[in-house]
Amino acid sequence: MGEWLKLTAEDGFELKAYRADPAGTPKGGLVIIMEIFGVNSHIRSVCDRFAEAGYSAVAPAVYDRIERDFEVGYSPDDIAAGREMKGKAGWDDMVKDSRAAFRLLADEGKKVGIVGFCMGGTVAWLGATRIEGMAGAVGYYGGQITQFLDEIPGCPALLHFGEFDHGIPLTDVDKIRQAHPDVPVNIYPADHGFNCDQRGSYHADSAKTAMGRTLDFFAKTIG
Repeated sequence: MGEWLKLTAEDGFELKAYRADPAGTPKGGLVIIMEIFGVNSHIRSVCDRFAEAGYSAVAPAVYDRIERDFEVGYSPDDIAAGREMKGKAGWDDMVKDSRAAFRLLADEGKKVGIVGFCMGGTVAWLGATRIEGMAGAVGYYGGQITQFLDEIPGCPALLHFGEFDHGIPLTDVDKIRQAHPDVPVNIYPADHGFNCDQRGSYHADSAKTAMGRTLDFFAKTIG
């Protein structure tokens, strides 16, 4: 369904992105921000699913500034490689690359939202606070959002977390709730990565419920 294209960020850097479009007229656009594993087959399938739901979905390869075409799965070695890449990535650069995807869709006349997973969940939060014109933001298990609690979203936001996520304690989730009581925060009986059907932590019921809430949210904020 999708295809690869090139984006140019505001600082002139050129990066790849995966794009999927619906068969009919799009309801709007969505910027999809990857986990630490690159724009891999799972993230491409997420784009495809959002396209099936009626949105033009673009996933920028935010690791291209470090290593082009980085893409791994979910084995222990892959997780280690993903964590190493995440340690080299900069939040400001990932926002620049997200903004490039946003502008591509916005220049087409679309209302645009952002949704991210894992590392991308934090980038989605920054998309809400730093990208002017963003219509809505959804973050799945964004473990570093607590670093940016002083930033105020400029659009509606929605967050999803797993109750049994050993990397994101519920005390951190409570900090987000206290700092931003107007942002809906959903907790699921699941571990980190529960939306990814290629991971051992995949939790089908939680993934289905979270996606339903996400689509309802974008139906209200985008169309």
